[in-house]
Amino acid sequence: MHRGRILTTEALSGIRDDMARAGQRLVFTNGCFDLLHVGHVRYLQQARELGHALAVGLNSDRSVRELKGDGRPINAEDDRAEVVAALGCVDYVVIFDGKRATDILRAVRPHVYAKGGDYTPESLDPDERAVLAAAGAEVRILPLVPGRSTTAALERMRRP
Repeated sequence: MHRGRILTTEALSGIRDDMARAGQRLVFTNGCFDLLHVGHVRYLQQARELGHALAVGLNSDRSVRELKGDGRPINAEDDRAEVVAALGCVDYVVIFDGKRATDILRAVRPHVYAKGGDYTPESLDPDERAVLAAAGAEVRILPLVPGRSTTAALERMRRP
């Protein structure tokens, strides 16, 4: 089991501080990771290469419903956290309840913030951008894997 990789925000913040003292960089990304697919895996592997450890902020069930609508998430937050934590490229997972990652970014202060290619630095939430700038975080946009998304997978499953 990889439950030891699933942390509180406070514990992850402490790890970030320890890493900074050791001259290491914590990479942070976030998302729903509802139905894990190759696009997620490749993205997380690329994000991990940007630093010494990768932390994934996982949207809670409540925030996934708010972002994606009724019927989502498909998998409960504890199950999603365990699956993501089991990936070799992921060092830590923390579940957060906000629609945006602003509060967790403020608490953790990552050295690098990775997002998928459906974003640009300018299209990130302005409050998130401000928190990242205050922390001195580097923002990295990673390419998407074409045709690989949870929405596309769900559409294929619904076809006769």
